[in-house]
Amino acid sequence: MGMTEHTQPSEPQAAPAVSVVGPGEGETIVLGPTRLRVLEDGSHTGHRLAIAESVLAPHTQGPPQHRHGRHDEGFYVLDGTVRFTVGDQDHDVTRGTLVIVPPGTPHTFANVTDHRAVMLSTFTPDLYVQYFRDLQGVLATGQPLTPQANIDAMNHYSTDPA
Repeated sequence: MGMTEHTQPSEPQAAPAVSVVGPGEGETIVLGPTRLRVLEDGSHTGHRLAIAESVLAPHTQGPPQHRHGRHDEGFYVLDGTVRFTVGDQDHDVTRGTLVIVPPGTPHTFANVTDHRAVMLSTFTPDLYVQYFRDLQGVLATGQPLTPQANIDAMNHYSTDPA
């Protein structure tokens, strides 16, 4: 009796490639006084996770307060102080602090200090990375990044003003 396909050992599956993004690598998105470096846009994680480094210049206001409908957002402060506003509550958080914002929670952030602030941000799933690319596209047309332009872009990613 010959071996059938069902009893032959399966071919080893190739492991997914490991992604390594070194210092100065990644996609840079400049949004006024904020510089975002996309370290993982979701293309290596099956779109389950995206990660970006954000550098906020001194006295940088963040986006209008908003709620995400379909993704969690995490912020790990690497340097400086970031003010997170959740509803009407302000939280000034410093290096070593992790802030997790689940879907539906109103939030924004800003750097109200005289020093730059650096955060590592996570997006699960990854869909929000395209929002930052869209904002960069608005700026590239010469239009100002108004609160309304921000809200218009957010609306494409299940995100609404709070």
